[in-house]
Amino acid sequence: MRLRIGAGPSVFRMGRENGASLALFLAASAWGLYWFPLREMEKVGIHGTWTVAWFNFFPGVILIPYVLWYRKTEGRELRKVLFIGAATGIGLGLYASSMVFSSVIRATLLFYLTPIWATLIGWLWLGERLTAGRYVAIGGGLLGLWLMLSGASGASEPLNIGDLFALLAGMLWGLGAAGMKRWPEAPVATTSMAQFLLAVVFCAAAGQWATSDPAPTLEMLRASFPLTFFGSAFVLLPSIFVIFWASRIVYPGRGGILMMSEVMVAILSASILLPEETLSTLQWIGGATILAACVIEVRTSAA
Repeated sequence: MRLRIGAGPSVFRMGRENGASLALFLAASAWGLYWFPLREMEKVGIHGTWTVAWFNFFPGVILIPYVLWYRKTEGRELRKVLFIGAATGIGLGLYASSMVFSSVIRATLLFYLTPIWATLIGWLWLGERLTAGRYVAIGGGLLGLWLMLSGASGASEPLNIGDLFALLAGMLWGLGAAGMKRWPEAPVATTSMAQFLLAVVFCAAAGQWATSDPAPTLEMLRASFPLTFFGSAFVLLPSIFVIFWASRIVYPGRGGILMMSEVMVAILSASILLPEETLSTLQWIGGATILAACVIEVRTSAA
């Protein structure tokens, strides 16, 4: 048997990409429960975009000391950090807000048109190759989304403001993912901090000037503190680090499809915990199609 000396780096690269793909899939799955603390905050009187601002506050603040301590390395590439942070931060704010103003299932599905935007941006901006396998995976993802939207209750209703937020969020997240891939030198901690703090600023400004929801009182913030702090500091923050790290390795088109794992978790959890969120047989078929598209994309060596 002849040993292929040059295969080492290629095999290592493939293993690294597969590991990053798995990490991205699992981290995105955790985001399927993002809606839960937002709905719980509503029970103590915090409403609208204020819930999103409060939930993103702690991760951003936690990262400030780290970024200041390592400012020589974390302070580099400020323009690139702000570009990625603004795209993903405002996208995150819009996405979370969409789950407040629309149904969890509907908002999640509309957000996950992200692979289309991410693939187009990756092709135009990064020169990402569109292979047959990726066409099949994206087509499968879109088919699954169409089936799930067709089977959703109220799917024929006109788009509301929450639905529009979800669509815009997907576009911005795709742009931010392309920025992460184009500029892997942008420090992860500073980028994450920018994302969280810009999401807080955007959502607080929206709550103050664009909606009629009153600002939360100190008592409301105190009542929601345990769940908000634990969920944001110990779930949201680690998962976004994983997503940012993996997004520097995985191409935007693949990343968008892998992050569809959030769709399944969001739909399952919402259908169980929210009486008004129900699943039809057609939606289950759509969900299975989305998972199949994820498997096809991971098995494709096009990245």
